[in-house]
Amino acid sequence: MSPDEAFKEIQDLTGQLISTGLCIDQNFPAISHRGDIAEVTFGKDFDLSVTLKNIPYVEAYIALTDSRSYNLKLIDGGLLQFLYTFQKNNLVKHRLAFFPSPDLLEYQNNSEIYETDELYGDVLERNVVTVPLRFDYDPSAHVDYHHPISHLTIGQYKNCRIPVSGGITPFFFVNFILRAFYNTPFRKFCDELRDCKQTFTPTVTDLERRHLYISVHDAI
Repeated sequence: MSPDEAFKEIQDLTGQLISTGLCIDQNFPAISHRGDIAEVTFGKDFDLSVTLKNIPYVEAYIALTDSRSYNLKLIDGGLLQFLYTFQKNNLVKHRLAFFPSPDLLEYQNNSEIYETDELYGDVLERNVVTVPLRFDYDPSAHVDYHHPISHLTIGQYKNCRIPVSGGITPFFFVNFILRAFYNTPFRKFCDELRDCKQTFTPTVTDLERRHLYISVHDAI
């Protein structure tokens, strides 16, 4: 996948999720070039350091929403971020993050609307716990098994790095988030979500394969 293809895929996914009603606010993607470096971002100046600080999750979430540091804001307030960096058309870094809303303030104020709308069936369960997720890709930081090139971090845990077989494309990231956390509206409204079979070169090592890891390439 090239920078232009990543940009186009995020742009298409944004339009599709708006049309289904799953996305209620958005920053369309932007692509910038500096020499042989191309970056695909959410089209504005951003500072993601707040998500790495030792502060309560709700404070980090509020900072992200106030600065509109996201590509997509979903129906319950969940935020999706897509950040890709390429060098000479080769992927050198990505950050794909999901920040679920820590509360449903709008639901609390308008509960009768939400309770009759099947879009919200998966997010109104009282026992749901919100957990942020992040897929990182960074060959420059690789330490075999301990810091996989491509990995999943759950809940902002510093040393939580579940190996992933390679870089994640925008489609596979969105597909994973919707199927896992918004399954009811996904099954009902996302039949026409454009499937994409593109992927990045596998990077998982033999040592990482001998342990639990996530394979996106087996889905191709």
